[in-house]
Amino acid sequence: MFSAFSSVDYHSIQARTPTDRAVKRLDGIGLVLSDLDISGIQTQDDVTRMLWTLDAANKCVRAVLAEFRTQPATEQLARKARNLIDLIERARDQVVSFQAGDAVVG
Repeated sequence: MFSAFSSVDYHSIQARTPTDRAVKRLDGIGLVLSDLDISGIQTQDDVTRMLWTLDAANKCVRAVLAEFRTQPATEQLARKARNLIDLIERARDQVVSFQAGDAVVG
């Protein structure tokens, strides 16, 4: 689901402005999320860990956006943050429906 972020070359991105640094932070969050594998959920602990990770990522994205509350955020920053939040919400819905479908063992 988050594989779109795995192709970003994070080392070549040079943060020159506060917005660039914020975008770089969002890219890092996307990189971490690209390693999540919902299909690998087998236990209730896996569900709990996945939901915790998604909630933490969501809070991190919102914290990055909060830094720009008093400044106009760039189109790139707003778009990237909205995309991440949408992906996190869809992944969370999948995990919850996966859990509700009794696909989780013990």
